[in-house]
Amino acid sequence: MISTSGIRGIVGPALNAIMASKYAAAYGTVLKNGKVIIGRDSRPSGGMFTDAVISALLSVGIDVVDIGLVPTPTVEIAVPALRAAGGICITASHNPSEWNALKFFDGKGEFIDKPFLEKVKKVYASEKFAFKDHRAIGKVTSDDSWIERHIDQVLELSVINRRAVKKAKLKVVVDAINGAGSFALPKLLEQLGVQVFRLNCNGDGRFVHQPEPIPKNLRSLGRAVKKYKANLGMACDPDADRLALVDENGRAIGEELTLALAVKYILSKKKGKVVVNLSTSRVTEDTAADSGAKTYYTPVGEANVVAGMRRNRAIIGGEGNGGVIYPSFHSGRDALVGAAVIASLLAGEKKSLSDFVGTLPTYYTIKQKAPLPSGFERRVKKMEKAATKSFDNLKIDRRDGLRFDFPRGWFQVRKSNTEPVFRLIVETDSKKLSTIIAGEVMHFFK
Repeated sequence: MISTSGIRGIVGPALNAIMASKYAAAYGTVLKNGKVIIGRDSRPSGGMFTDAVISALLSVGIDVVDIGLVPTPTVEIAVPALRAAGGICITASHNPSEWNALKFFDGKGEFIDKPFLEKVKKVYASEKFAFKDHRAIGKVTSDDSWIERHIDQVLELSVINRRAVKKAKLKVVVDAINGAGSFALPKLLEQLGVQVFRLNCNGDGRFVHQPEPIPKNLRSLGRAVKKYKANLGMACDPDADRLALVDENGRAIGEELTLALAVKYILSKKKGKVVVNLSTSRVTEDTAADSGAKTYYTPVGEANVVAGMRRNRAIIGGEGNGGVIYPSFHSGRDALVGAAVIASLLAGEKKSLSDFVGTLPTYYTIKQKAPLPSGFERRVKKMEKAATKSFDNLKIDRRDGLRFDFPRGWFQVRKSNTEPVFRLIVETDSKKLSTIIAGEVMHFFK
């Protein structure tokens, strides 16, 4: 799986140390000079790939700063702070532990764009790497201070209400899936004055449940919230760029609502525009509209959302998978920012999480994925013709797969950038209608 979101695959059959080394050498060759920040998540293959990537970068004359086991957003903020030419985070994000990936960043600490990726792929294919002799190879240094720096910078954000959070004496259970957020997320909350109960925060890479922070994977977190009588639960994915929430009753509220609640809070402090991707629930757009803000949509992918935010000068945005982007800090999804914003929202209004959820519009959302079938594009066209006949006032967006909007909701079919599957999202104002549409659409791909 190759995209601006990373070079991703199952370790061994699809991604090995030689491939990682060659991609890193290609990336360094395109950069030509400067230094690169390297970080990784906790999965077992991380150390192997780190060694391969560092060696490759040194061989093409690139200096390396290894910041260790850190969240992906920590790498993103370290790149511009250290005036680096780029960064690589070794993480497969929400994928299971048998996967890994190389996420490439530019000098701004943002995902590389498509033209840059094409250059990397061309060098990789040609194997025309800019290897240096012994006098010009790069140097490597280590810096383990960046989790602390990341936390400090989040706490310094003017929108974070530290006084209110401390006064509220919130209790939060954190499930970091033993990933890169295991130390960062609990420590951030504790420095905000929150009492933290740790669940799967060993940082040893042992994913005790499926790592994607969606409701069906957060049952143990829900039980822990009730056990400790906590105000809420917070879960992040293995590289801590996504945040999902569980309310005080132990109910996972769905990763879509993290972004909606963050938008609600930020727009209460400052007026501005919102940008989200085409797979994001309408609840975010509705929440923004309640504050008088306009919402713009982009194709899926952090790089696309960031480009859209810059183009529209948005003050908040992200992706409906729990990825909050607050560009006043940095232009990347960040679970630490999301956690601090949600804590500030709850503490400032003195309401429970379920109270806030109750103020949001209710939609019935179905998210499914399935292996890519043969003739996928042909089946999509057949489905589009059927949809055009079945819905009145249908609007079609073709920027990322196909998204169909109609008065009572929307649905989208698209190929995944991170797995060899296609994804279907259906969202309407009726559980029955969402179920019917999901069944009808999936019929075309059987």
